[in-house]
Amino acid sequence: MTTAFDKLARPVQKWARSKGWRELRQIQADAIHAVMDSDRDLIISATTAGGKTEAAFLPLISQVLADPADVSGFDLLYIGPLKALITDQAMRLEDICRDAELPVYPWHGDVSSSVKTRATKSPKGILLITPESLEALFVRRGLEIPRLFGATRAVVIDELHSVLDCERGVQMRSLLTRLEIAVKRPIRRIGLSATLGDMNIASVYLRPDSANAVKLIEAEGGEAELLLQLRGYVSGGEGENTPSATDAVSEHLFQHLRGSDNLVFASRRDHVEIYADRLREFCEKSHLPQEFYPHHASLSREHRDFVEKRLKDANQPTTAVCTSTLELGIDIGDVTCVAQVGAPFSVAALRQRLGRSGRRKGQPAVLRQYAIEARLDSKSSFVDQLRLGLIRSVAMIELLLEGWCEPPRPDALHLSTLVHQVLSVIAERGGAQASRLYRLLCQEGPFRQVGTDLFLDVLRAMGRAEAGLIEQSPDGLLLLGAAGERLVEHYSFYAVFKTPEEFRLVADGKELGTLPIDNILSPGMLLIFSGRRWVVQEIHDLEKVILVKPAKAGVPPLFGGDPGMIHDRVIEKMFEVYEGNFELAYMDQTALGLLEEARRNFCLWGFSGSPIADTGQGSYALATRCGTIKTTTLAMALGAYGFEVTQHDGFLLVEAGDAEMPLHQTLARLPPNEAMDLFAHSPNLIFEKFHGYLTVDLLVQDALSSRVQIECFQSICDIIANK
Repeated sequence: MTTAFDKLARPVQKWARSKGWRELRQIQADAIHAVMDSDRDLIISATTAGGKTEAAFLPLISQVLADPADVSGFDLLYIGPLKALITDQAMRLEDICRDAELPVYPWHGDVSSSVKTRATKSPKGILLITPESLEALFVRRGLEIPRLFGATRAVVIDELHSVLDCERGVQMRSLLTRLEIAVKRPIRRIGLSATLGDMNIASVYLRPDSANAVKLIEAEGGEAELLLQLRGYVSGGEGENTPSATDAVSEHLFQHLRGSDNLVFASRRDHVEIYADRLREFCEKSHLPQEFYPHHASLSREHRDFVEKRLKDANQPTTAVCTSTLELGIDIGDVTCVAQVGAPFSVAALRQRLGRSGRRKGQPAVLRQYAIEARLDSKSSFVDQLRLGLIRSVAMIELLLEGWCEPPRPDALHLSTLVHQVLSVIAERGGAQASRLYRLLCQEGPFRQVGTDLFLDVLRAMGRAEAGLIEQSPDGLLLLGAAGERLVEHYSFYAVFKTPEEFRLVADGKELGTLPIDNILSPGMLLIFSGRRWVVQEIHDLEKVILVKPAKAGVPPLFGGDPGMIHDRVIEKMFEVYEGNFELAYMDQTALGLLEEARRNFCLWGFSGSPIADTGQGSYALATRCGTIKTTTLAMALGAYGFEVTQHDGFLLVEAGDAEMPLHQTLARLPPNEAMDLFAHSPNLIFEKFHGYLTVDLLVQDALSSRVQIECFQSICDIIANK
C-alpha cells in the first residue's frame, strides 16, 4: 500500500525531510489520501498548530507539480480573514515551494503594487488573499477573472468557523459562486478550522448543493492537560491604600506572566490599553525590561508586527495584551498562558484562544480567568447583585469543559450584503439584467432565502431617487447610479462590514494607529494609546490627523465595537449555576464568595420561583432565561407597549415609561406571534453597512431573519408563565 508520504511530489518530500519530520501527523496523512485519491470538498479540523495548513497544501502542491495546468491562472487560491495571517501563511508556503519553484503571492492592502503587478501579469502558483481584496479584483478586473483563475484547482478557506454566519462569510460564498461561474466549472473547496460547532452547517456553508459529499477530516485527541483558575476581584475597594481591581489584576498578571510568552485577552480595546499601560508601569517601577505590549486592530501595522515578532523570539519574553486580533491562527509560537480579563462573549472564542497554550508535547494549557465585580451597597442594582459577569464566566468555562461551543446561527436574509453584491456584479460586468443577478446571487449564490418578489423589492429600494444606487436603461439593463458609482469607486466599498471614519494618531512623525472619529478630543486632552500615555497637541480635521506627545497621565479613548450575541445555551448554563449548590475547584476564595453572594441574591430576588422581581420605584427585573435574540424579541414587544427596557444576560430591566398597563397584565395579554407588532415604536433597524439604502419594510424583514425571532415569542412567554 502506498503511504501518504510516498504520494507527495519529490520537492515536497525534500522539504519535509529538511524539517526533520520523522513521520506525518495522522490528520496530514488522512488529508493527503483524501486530496490525492478523490476530488471531494474537504473540511480539515484540528486544534491550533495541529498541522492543518500542511495537511491541505502538501498534497495540493504535489498535484500542481505532478500535473501542471495547460491554461493560465493561479494554481491554488487561499482565502484568509486577516492580513497578518496571510503574510504569515505566505512565508510558510514560500518555504515549502522554494525547491518546487512555485511562486507564492500574498495579496492585501499592505502588499506593494509591484508584487500585485507581477502576479497578474503572469498568474501561477499560489495566491493568498482576503475576501475584501478578492472583491476588489472582481470589481476592478472583472473581465480578467477567467484568465487569472482559469487554472485554479482548489480554494483553501482558512479559519472557516469565523465566517460561517456573518456578512463577511456570505460575501465569501457569493465570491466563490461568481468565481466558479466565471471559469465555467466547479473549483474544489477545502475549509480549515480549529473550532467548529455543527459540522453539518459547516458542510452546507462549504458546498450548499452537495453538503453530504463534503468529507470531514478531524484530528483525534491531542488535547493538552488544562490548568485553570478563575479569580474574583471587587472594584471600589475600601480604604485609601487598597489597590483598585484593575491594579490588582495587573499586579497578578505581572507576577505570574513576566519572563514567559503569554496572551492576555481583554473584551475591549480601551481595556487592552488600560492593562498594557499598568503592566508597563510595573516593569518600570521594578526596573525590569518592558515585555508587555498592546495588540489590537487600531494600532499601526508596524507596532503589531513588532509584537508578533517578539512573541516568536524565544529570547525575548513577551506578553501581548490583545483583543481577538491574536485569536485566529497567526503563528506567534508557543505561549505559556492565556489570560481572559472579563467574561468572554462566546465559548467558541474562549476555546480558540485557549488553543494557543499547551501546544508543546507534555506542556499543559493554562487559562487564567479574571472576573471583576462591583462592591455592593444599599443602592446597588440587581445586575451588580447577581454578579452577571462572574456567572457568565463560570457558564462559559463549564461549557468549555463539556466540549460544547456555539453552532452558527440559521441562515438570515443578509439584505445589506445582498445590496453590496448587486453593486459589485454590476460594476464587474458594466451592467446586468435583473434576471441574471437573481440567478447568480440567489438561485446559485448564498442568498437562497430571498425569493423573486423580495429581490425585486430590494432592487426597487436601491433604485429610489433618495438612494440612487442603480438605474435602468431602456433595454432593461441595470447600471450603477450616481450614488452607486461613488460607493464602488471608494476603497471602503470592498468590505461588507462597517469601517468607521478614523483619525490617525501621530507622535514625532511616527504613526501610532487610528482612533474612531466619534471620540471628542481637543488639544491638552490626555490619552492612553499603544500602551503609553500621550497629550493631544494639535488636531487637523481635514487631514484626520491628531498630533500627540508623551505625557505622564492619560485615559483610554472610546473604540466602540459590537460585543456579539450570547447563545441560549450559555444563559441556560448561567441559570444552572445560580440554582445549583456545587462548588468549583478552579475558583479562588474571592470568586467563591462572589458566587455564593450571587446565588443568595438570586434567591432573595425570588427568581427561583418567579420570573419577575419588583426593584422598586416602578421598575421590574424580568428573567427571560434566554439568549440575546429571544431576549431582544421580548424587549421589543414590551417597548411596543410603552415600557422602557434595558437588556442584560438573560434578564430585562423594565420601567413603566408610557405603558398603560402594569407589566404583569401586559405579559398576560400579549397577543400571539402572528399579531405581535414588534416594530410599532420604531426601533433602530440599521445595524449593517448598507442597511441605510433599504426601506423600513425590508429592514423589518431582515431583522426578523437575524436579530429577533417572532416565532419564538410565545415560547418565551410560556417560559415566564411556567416559572
